[in-house]
Amino acid sequence: MELQVIYRKSKVLQALRYHFIQRTEIRVLIILVNVFAIVSAVLFYLKYIRPEPFLLGSFIWLCLMAAFWYILPRSIYARSPTFKDEFLVRFTEDEIQLDNERGQAHWSWNLFNRYFESPHFFHLYFNARSFFLIPKEQVPDSALHELRALFRNKIGN
Repeated sequence: MELQVIYRKSKVLQALRYHFIQRTEIRVLIILVNVFAIVSAVLFYLKYIRPEPFLLGSFIWLCLMAAFWYILPRSIYARSPTFKDEFLVRFTEDEIQLDNERGQAHWSWNLFNRYFESPHFFHLYFNARSFFLIPKEQVPDSALHELRALFRNKIGN
């Protein structure tokens, strides 16, 4: 199977948000901050604490959401030249091949340790922090099931 890959900024930013939310440590952090904010709000309402803990919890929550939703995805997008390139991706039984005017890359299937699917992309992970995005909008509908099966068979989860 062969795909022409072109990234769209808004969809890549959304995919990067999914990447961050999928990370266990970030999920735990968000849950802890939310629990702290809710508990401090209840305690403040019941007049057991002063308003500072409630305001601190709200401020931390706003900072986390701004960081994971806006700042980190935009900074990664700006630093990565890959998202501004166009290239051809070929899926074979042995590897994934990328070609563009600047060169080629070949990745054996065993280099990927997991994948997941977001609304607009397939996320193929080399490790916890390094991944490759395959846009689903360039995959014909008839080939989506074939590509999912290929990922399931070659990468697994």
